Amino acid sequence: RCQRWVENCRRADLEDKTPDQLNKHYRLCAKHFETSMICRSSPYRTVLRDNAVPTIFDLTSHLNNPHSRHRKRIKELSEDEIRTLKQQKIDEAFEREQATQELSESNEQNTVSQEGGEEQEEEAVPLTLEERENKDYLKSLFEILILMGKQNIPLDGHNVDELPEGIFTSDNFQALLEYRINSGDEVLRKRFEMTAVNLEYCSKTQQKQMLEICESCVREETLREVRGSHFFSIVTDEVVDIAGEEHLPVLVRFVDDSHNLREEFIGFLPYEADPEILAVKFHTTITEKWGLNMEYCRGQAYIVSSGFASKMKVVATRLLEKYPQAVYTLCSSCALNVWLAKSVPVVGVSIALGTIEEVCCLFNQSPQLLVELDNTISALFQDNEKKGDELKEICRSQWTGRHDTFEVLVDLMQALVLCLDAVSSDSSVRWNNFTAGRAFVLSSALTDFDFIVTIVILKNVLSFTRAFGKNLQGQTSDVFFAASSLTAVLHSLNEVMENIEVYHEFWFEEATSLATKLDVQIKLPGKFRRAQQGSLDSEITSENYYKEILSVPTVEHIIQELKDIFSEQHLKALKCLSLVPSVMGQLKFNTSEEHHADMYKNDLPNPDTLSAELHCWRIKWKHRGKDIELPATIYEALHLPDIKFFPNVYALLKVLCILPVMKVENEKYEIGRKRLKAYLKNTLTEQRSSNLALLNINFDIKHDLDLMVDTYIKLYP
Repeated sequence: RCQRWVENCRRADLEDKTPDQLNKHYRLCAKHFETSMICRSSPYRTVLRDNAVPTIFDLTSHLNNPHSRHRKRIKELSEDEIRTLKQQKIDEAFEREQATQELSESNEQNTVSQEGGEEQEEEAVPLTLEERENKDYLKSLFEILILMGKQNIPLDGHNVDELPEGIFTSDNFQALLEYRINSGDEVLRKRFEMTAVNLEYCSKTQQKQMLEICESCVREETLREVRGSHFFSIVTDEVVDIAGEEHLPVLVRFVDDSHNLREEFIGFLPYEADPEILAVKFHTTITEKWGLNMEYCRGQAYIVSSGFASKMKVVATRLLEKYPQAVYTLCSSCALNVWLAKSVPVVGVSIALGTIEEVCCLFNQSPQLLVELDNTISALFQDNEKKGDELKEICRSQWTGRHDTFEVLVDLMQALVLCLDAVSSDSSVRWNNFTAGRAFVLSSALTDFDFIVTIVILKNVLSFTRAFGKNLQGQTSDVFFAASSLTAVLHSLNEVMENIEVYHEFWFEEATSLATKLDVQIKLPGKFRRAQQGSLDSEITSENYYKEILSVPTVEHIIQELKDIFSEQHLKALKCLSLVPSVMGQLKFNTSEEHHADMYKNDLPNPDTLSAELHCWRIKWKHRGKDIELPATIYEALHLPDIKFFPNVYALLKVLCILPVMKVENEKYEIGRKRLKAYLKNTLTEQRSSNLALLNINFDIKHDLDLMVDTYIKLYP
């Protein structure tokens, strides 16, 4: 059918396009279709019949209008082609007449919407009373489901175990449905007035089917914008538990029509233990189920919990093999040092990170505990009140995500242990049993020598990457110059590796000093001693054990991880940030982006003129007026009034902007991640639903109820 449309339009330039490309990227005005080909089931949408073909064209008026003469390339037809076309029109007219009769009986409708159609008086095939009532009924059900998603109301109500035997109670969906009937919804009342009281109005299977359609339609609104923007990046957040199953939250980054960088949540992906299966399913879901073309993906980043890093790295590698331009990067919302620590493949490190999160969580949940910690810090830092006040302020933030997390933790260790000990041993009724119990368990974990050595070694190893990581989350100029400093960072870490004996000796000495302060015995881990019982080599000392088990693998891994995450392509992309005028100014306008921009040559509208255009771009800012400030970010550069006069620069800035390592300048466009965190925080694990979550997180996205109803009828006739 697409081919026939193109032939009738006489558009030679579209003949080589695939039907999929034509369907996705090209639209035809409603005025090119005869009224009998259009049916109107809604005042807001123009719906074509299954066999609709455009036949109304004025192919001569453009000849009299010099301004539109070259707008569309219209193919000149030979006499034979004209004769064939005429015969085709006669045949089609006959087919239409027959199809119209069939359609009036079956009422089959095609949901291909046409944009920009002129208002016409169409003859819509009337729906039967039964069909109209069924549509209205389904619309009411969809409205209830959308309300539940937006307001984060779980589908299930009371747990069956909570109710006495023989007592029936409605779930939340049915309760809302009954409330709507009682409020005067005639369509629902007619449908259910003869139904038994204890019968489900809408089965769990039907609810699931309808929720999947709601989720798909809401997601499609965002994905339509992404496709319109062409280029995008994929970001995943930490693995989460959805009703007992592990899922990966997936977000997409793109620049919208208003030149704003946005990061939107587009759904959950079931997590797989096998990384190869996960990589395949990840790719299949994004390309086939969600319909994104990965050829346009320019970046990928994975924020992971400890233990998942190696698996997500396999996913990144597999995607890079298929799509070399989908650069594997760090995500701007995660500090480099935290990301590196989570990726270290040492069990002791994963356990230590989990303990740190639990300690932070316990104190953040209880204002009374924070006051107790403040008092303990004040007592310990009487001689250095400034340091004490600084630590108190840090404790009231999410300090586990800082660049200097491990420095802060080492400084806080004594205060944390003393505070937790005081809470767990308090004989008054000041603390409940849960708080006292958690305090005892966490105090024991913090005073384990294995934990102390782990955090001290992480603190020292990651001190070499702290400034580098902080710059990556700084201003655009900081990110640009950070790319140049990576060589020095790797040089320092390689030097540490070459002299690991000396460095580890200093680190272990610091760990033993902290352990002594906390009255912790210096010994080998209990699990190691138990495993070696009877055959323990007396020569193995704690210092040597931790060097081989912790220091060496940690330093080696961090060196390799930095090389992987900051690949040659990634560094080239960051060097292109010299396009931002403020960076250009710091370099005295002596820049050479052409060399680094080669990797994006195919993304440019006019690659042949890139060199000349970059020269004009530099001259523009070098000879600007005295009162004109240089734009400091990509966001500011994209919003310049004359940016469209530099099409190649504009295209490059858009691609650089979506790299996950670049921070979202305007916070209101980073709401996808914040809403995701809020949903997970406010919803019990067993009440979470991947479908309802998408509706809740994207509550402000418009939705088309008619489209949802039509889709449902088509899928489940």
